[in-house]
Amino acid sequence: MAITFDSSLTTVLGAATPAKRKKFSDGLGLHTVGDLLRHFPRRYLETGSLTKIDDLRVGQMLCVVGEITDCRTVTYNDRRTGRPAARVEAVLRTGGPSLKMTFFARNAGTAAWHAKRVAVGNRGVFLGKADQFRDQWQLVNPQMTIFGQGDGAEGDEGELSEDVLDLGAYYPIYPLTKGLESWDVARAVKFARSVVDSPTEVIPEPIREKYDVVGVERAYDWVHQPEDEDQVEQAHHRFRFEEALITQLVLGRRRRATRSLGATARDGGDGALLADFDGRLPFTLTAGQVEVGAQIEADLAAPHPMNRLLQGEVGSGKTLVALRAMLRVVDSGGQAALLAPTEVLAQQHYRSIVTMLGDLAMGGTIFGSGAGTHVELLTGSMNKTQRTAPLSRIASGEAGIVIGTHALLQDNVFFADLGLVVVDEQHRFGVEQRAALTDKAINPPHLLVMTATPIPRTVAMTVFGDLESSTLTELPAGRAPIQTNVVPLVQQPAWIDRVWARVREEVEKGHQVYVVCPRISGDEAEAGQVDAVNVVIDEDGEAVEVAPPPAAAAVEEVIEQLGHGPLAGLRIGRLHGRLASDEKDATMRAFAAGDLDVLVSTTVIEVGVDVANATAMVILDADRFGVSQLHQLRGRVGRGGFPGLCLLVSHTEVGTPARERLDVVASTTDGFLLSRFDLEQRREGDVLGASQAGRRSSLENLRVLRDEDTIVAAREAAEGLLDQDADLAHAAELADAVLDLERSQQAGFVDKS
Repeated sequence: MAITFDSSLTTVLGAATPAKRKKFSDGLGLHTVGDLLRHFPRRYLETGSLTKIDDLRVGQMLCVVGEITDCRTVTYNDRRTGRPAARVEAVLRTGGPSLKMTFFARNAGTAAWHAKRVAVGNRGVFLGKADQFRDQWQLVNPQMTIFGQGDGAEGDEGELSEDVLDLGAYYPIYPLTKGLESWDVARAVKFARSVVDSPTEVIPEPIREKYDVVGVERAYDWVHQPEDEDQVEQAHHRFRFEEALITQLVLGRRRRATRSLGATARDGGDGALLADFDGRLPFTLTAGQVEVGAQIEADLAAPHPMNRLLQGEVGSGKTLVALRAMLRVVDSGGQAALLAPTEVLAQQHYRSIVTMLGDLAMGGTIFGSGAGTHVELLTGSMNKTQRTAPLSRIASGEAGIVIGTHALLQDNVFFADLGLVVVDEQHRFGVEQRAALTDKAINPPHLLVMTATPIPRTVAMTVFGDLESSTLTELPAGRAPIQTNVVPLVQQPAWIDRVWARVREEVEKGHQVYVVCPRISGDEAEAGQVDAVNVVIDEDGEAVEVAPPPAAAAVEEVIEQLGHGPLAGLRIGRLHGRLASDEKDATMRAFAAGDLDVLVSTTVIEVGVDVANATAMVILDADRFGVSQLHQLRGRVGRGGFPGLCLLVSHTEVGTPARERLDVVASTTDGFLLSRFDLEQRREGDVLGASQAGRRSSLENLRVLRDEDTIVAAREAAEGLLDQDADLAHAAELADAVLDLERSQQAGFVDKS
């Protein structure tokens, strides 16, 4: 019976016990032979660097291969503490003199762990410093990689069996789970490679030649048993390119499928509403706003749906660009909907758009302009009576612009002619929500996705690969620089007094201040707020998450402390997601009107909130927030032409990952630089989350930042293949791989719908 990549893994595990087989399936998630062969080494042991130990010297660093021939545990009482302790003594047989190794343990559990690692018969590579004690050579503080077990038999000194020495130039070290050792995986991989049928080659030969990609069979040989570093690199490049190519083909086919759909061209009609609005603007559009506006106008005028991502810095004027697009659609006789992630942001968008439009937002009323339209707000907190009139105006087409939250997605919301959907803060919505709103149109509507989180080019190409991308890099006139400082309370606890004194100084100048807390009260976090985590690297090189310390600042407690303490006498308001909708709206209106000096808030003010007189922000327990979130938060100040100040208050120690994040945020206001740093620190699943991109939660081999050149090349190759034949009939194996990924995406979409 032939063994293929789809065969059950049990066919190559031989005499492995049921318990060990379960480690492969449950612990490592490997179920087929293909899964095993795609379980690549995480690093390699370069056996060519092994030390020749014919002539040892005290203090010499050794890297030796050997086998444990003796191991015993000695118990004793620690002279300093008087408590029982233990040491494990082992003898390592090498190609030269035997070496004694000693491991000290404070308890029986640790001693047993050491004894298991250096049990008689265990073989591996050992790294440490040579020393001599009582004429016995020692290996001091050894590090080891155990890769096999022998029979434990005694032998002549200096004699090692051939299989101990036959490691190859680079010995693979595999990702493991508890109960499996690297040699378990290496043995299974070696046997699987000897019996499995040749793997299917999915990359056509002309593509391999053009982009210098090795064949798949050679790549598997080189990744599991390389002879040099170049073979490792070429093998990894092969698998990364293959994954990038298949991904880009899926995204490219999706883009072409969208273009093939019919859509109502929105050419702007007579352009009266947009022209009237532009004529009233008290400032000139930036060059970037003009350029991106022209791209969007061209897309809207096309007979197929626009699918465009609009990204840019905090305060770069994305909302104005989106509003001009919405007005163009209204001029064309259609409606536009803006979908916001939170009620606070939806209300903020409604207020700012109505303010920008003036009487143009009162179309159909005695106060309106002849060229105006009606702007409608629809949120989940509105009761049935409050929703009746807006729903009627949306269904009749009287409302040209509709702004709302997820309430817009409900079945009882009907549009007369939905021509444009604007999605704000894409990372808060999945493809399901996008689809639910676009399904409300008679013909496929145009789509504009906005994000205030700058995205590196290759991330945009991979996560948002089905969208065309536009970027605003300039800040409009009137945006002042923002100074950011870390307030390290562990080192300088008295600085907190200066923080609140600084807040008073801003208020005395006639300005306003935000104070941001991670929590609402006690242990209750704001909806969608996740504590930042510290990541440390364990001795195996694996990332381990360590939760931050407890007792984060909470709005309800902080507002009481400030009101009766350092900010007594100031007008202080609170804002968080647990408040009633009317109270949140009233608070934001009061702050915007200057009736509050200080707003103590959670992250509900993270995006979209625009109060020109707010010049300072204090972020308490700032280490609880991610880099991008901190950048978004501080973007709320410095919007009125006055210099902005952001103080990052933290109890973190110098040198910790959390403190490093804060120092990076304080060092630059370049959102693209910060986004890159943020993504490099985060797990790939966070970069390509299923809820964000509607696809697999992570890439297997590809990393969107590390492999930029590979992704760019794969996209070029994918476009060339699709230009030849969108069905890939000339590359049947590749077409099958693309269909497999498309089906997995569709299945995931159905599961979440």
